[in-house]
Amino acid sequence: MTIRRLTSDDIRPGERLAWDVFGENGALLVRKGFTPSSEAQVDSIVQRGYVDDASPCVASVKARAASVEPPSVLRLLNHAVAELEPLLHRIAAGGGGVQAELEQVALLVEEAVEINAEVAAACILHNQRAAPYAIRHCIDTAVVAQILARAVKRPVIERQSMSLAALTMNVGMLRLQDDRCVLSTEEKALVRNHPEQGVALLRQAGVTDPLWLDCVLSHHENENGSGYPRALVGDAIAFPAKLIALADRYCARVSDRPYRKPMLPNAALRDILLDARQALDAQLGAVLIRELGIYPVGTFVRLLNGEVGVVSRRGLNSTTPYVQSFIGPRGAPLDVFLQRDTRGELSGIRDVLRAEQVDGSIRMDQVWGKAALP
Repeated sequence: MTIRRLTSDDIRPGERLAWDVFGENGALLVRKGFTPSSEAQVDSIVQRGYVDDASPCVASVKARAASVEPPSVLRLLNHAVAELEPLLHRIAAGGGGVQAELEQVALLVEEAVEINAEVAAACILHNQRAAPYAIRHCIDTAVVAQILARAVKRPVIERQSMSLAALTMNVGMLRLQDDRCVLSTEEKALVRNHPEQGVALLRQAGVTDPLWLDCVLSHHENENGSGYPRALVGDAIAFPAKLIALADRYCARVSDRPYRKPMLPNAALRDILLDARQALDAQLGAVLIRELGIYPVGTFVRLLNGEVGVVSRRGLNSTTPYVQSFIGPRGAPLDVFLQRDTRGELSGIRDVLRAEQVDGSIRMDQVWGKAALP
């Protein structure tokens, strides 16, 4: 038996442990098969855990990891965007026979979240030029909806219907989601009616899944009855539709559009928390904050030591994420990015920055490695 300490390369969020993990005193900490759900859980296990390095399971995992290149979350989401665009236009034109193809797009999104939910969330902020807003926003919403649904342990089949609903929620107003900032009275009426129009188009395309259709119909309903199209109140709104509504609002607020600057991610979350007092489910608003963090992954920040960086992963609590610094305290780009734990006295977050305030550009793979290769 060869006992060694675990490292952060051995386990990842969302991946089952292939061996039993023991503490320093030999007591069993975590059984084989446990799936850590967050970086915080991974950090906790790594800090205390030891494994038998000679275990056949460990050897097989290592061999598989060495021979298989991990898929890129960014590539999966870009593939999903490319596949979704013609499908939505086909539905909007009254076409059918698209459900199987939409299910494949939903699987791409779900796989991306399964591989690394934090990188998938970062793509919302760092991959906004991948496609027109009308298409990209649906993918982004599906990502956040999946993160929330997993956090509250919704069944797999329900999550699949939610993904499909998020991907198609705006098909009833597809042609209106362009660069215009002023809509005519007729166009405003079409926007107001788009949930019902979307359901009609999906039925025409052959969709019969009641949860999928209800989520599309209800994704603009509010807890207090101020939403549309049916002015539903509280529990009359399906729980999955509430998750999609939250995801929709967050992603819309942080998106860069020609006629509107994006909100800073932390400001968008604060705005949603204020909405949660009346229009949204307050408990689900708290879940959104917990899962994304006060400073969502991908947020540009300036630290107390003067460095500028990007939130690279969640920390042990929602206010102290890990940051990769890429600009030094004197404003010069760093040759090597530095990981900072914002729990440190001088590494705390001082400001949240807009992309245009950051002097220099970064590639996603510089921060998130192979999971973010273009």
